[in-house]
Amino acid sequence: MTEPHYPQIILSFAYRGCKIEIDRDQSDGHCIYAAWVNHAQGCAVAVPSATTPMDAIRRAKQWIDQEFVSV
Repeated sequence: MTEPHYPQIILSFAYRGCKIEIDRDQSDGHCIYAAWVNHAQGCAVAVPSATTPMDAIRRAKQWIDQEFVSV
């Protein structure tokens, strides 16, 4: 049986009515980051893999802007 992945949320904040959570994990000895976006309809992994927390944040904000604001 494989080990379940439990998110290690290192940062959480609100942006345009959504909650962005930055998750840190390791792959091949390097830290990788993902961005989860929680919103009224549910939650999504907006950024599955980023090399820095700032990159994950920037891309998560872009994802929110594309999915919700431009509609």
